[in-house]
Amino acid sequence: MGGPLSPNEKDSTVVVVLGASGDLAFKKTYPALFGLYKNSFLPPNISIVGYARSSIELADFRKRVSSRIKATDQEKSLLEEFLAKCTYVSGKYDDAESFKQLNTAVDKIQSTTLGRKHRVFYMALPPSVFIPASQGLKQHVYAHDGNNRLIVEKPFGKDSESSRELATRLAENWKEDEIYRIDHYLGKEMVKNLMILRFANVFFGAIWNRQYIHNVQITFKEPIGTEGRGGYFDEFGIIRDIMQNHLLQILTIVAMEKPVTLDAEDVRNEKVKVLRAIKPLTASDVLLAQYGRSKDGKEEGYLDDKGVPKDSVTPTYAAAAFYIKNERWDGVPFILKCGKALDQQKTEIRIQFQDVPGNIYPSVMRNELVVRVQPEEAVYMKFANKQPGLSSTAVTSELDLSYARRYKDVKIPDAYESLILDVLNGDKANFVRDDELEAAWKIFTPLLHEIEGKGGAIKPEIYAFGQRAPDGLDAFVAKHGFRRDASYAWSPPKI
Repeated sequence: MGGPLSPNEKDSTVVVVLGASGDLAFKKTYPALFGLYKNSFLPPNISIVGYARSSIELADFRKRVSSRIKATDQEKSLLEEFLAKCTYVSGKYDDAESFKQLNTAVDKIQSTTLGRKHRVFYMALPPSVFIPASQGLKQHVYAHDGNNRLIVEKPFGKDSESSRELATRLAENWKEDEIYRIDHYLGKEMVKNLMILRFANVFFGAIWNRQYIHNVQITFKEPIGTEGRGGYFDEFGIIRDIMQNHLLQILTIVAMEKPVTLDAEDVRNEKVKVLRAIKPLTASDVLLAQYGRSKDGKEEGYLDDKGVPKDSVTPTYAAAAFYIKNERWDGVPFILKCGKALDQQKTEIRIQFQDVPGNIYPSVMRNELVVRVQPEEAVYMKFANKQPGLSSTAVTSELDLSYARRYKDVKIPDAYESLILDVLNGDKANFVRDDELEAAWKIFTPLLHEIEGKGGAIKPEIYAFGQRAPDGLDAFVAKHGFRRDASYAWSPPKI
């Protein structure tokens, strides 16, 4: 099943986008497909079929697709070519006749194909229809003279039991090597760069262990609240929405052993080993919080969202400390933090090193390696340096690889572009395997059940909309050994 879908020009590939009238498809899937098309990364004989319940005329559908795609004047003709490859079929997700009509449309597109007929099914759908849609695709739209690949968007269940049920039901119709569970954070440039930083640089390899690293923080912040999506968010919460997938995936790449090869299964084998070495979280391992109104009263609190129950204890912020029981990391806390309605947008990995033994400059802070995932992609190392001049004072400075300055002429691809290309090429290294998912849920399920117990067993701390972090965070990270340098702030370069 590995390898590119269209190794020769006689083959054809059809990408079916299910949920084509939804936000995810318009905001991410179609712009990513156009990004690949304009850079000549799509197979030569490709067509894109949108499928959704909404009844939309083809001209209106193409107009809606183009409205979310940013194209320069030089790219306008390419956009027209791309839109000509996009068609639309209306149908239900639990109806055999609808899927037969979809298959008729796809067969018609591939009727003149002289080579093999490949199909990619991108399910940009709510989880409630994953199973019926995947069954309908297998029974009525499955290619028998070519490869089939099924892309599944998160959430992959709500806990161990529901995730296992989803996996079992998918496995009834689809082989594991046909399923691509997409976590878009694995497609981000700086996350993909982690493997090279770790395993292609001898100096990082030498110090990447508990002897030299004191703690690791992986942080996700965004300045917006639920913005009317509270009903959906309240069902899942910040732990399921961000921590159990995006941040935990980053943790596994930071902590994994070097794989034998870059083959997808070798890489994912090492990630699974990390997950299996982490004990399940308990209430003492976490800080949970929920945003309230902003201090000036202009921004509403989470409970003010119309879809949110007034007694909801669903966290919109979570910090958790993970400990990996293996030789490399025993005793090193991995602190994952994520939250909504905070002071800025930022995702970063912060590796704080041990104190200098016998340090003769006690005022100097610990060295830190920071990988800035978004925005302003960068890798920088905080280190001590003599303050220039007649003084002998040691100050914190940085060695800074900011991508905006170093790679001015390079466009960093969108994460979805990168991952859809991986699907087309049959590279599964950046997708979640079934046993990986099961191991991840085992870490979180006991805590999630405790949070959602009768009466809400764990009450969240309240923080103001726009705050840097909940009031209890500094004490929480300090308890696990992190030292914050409040006097230092990294600034992206001005280009």
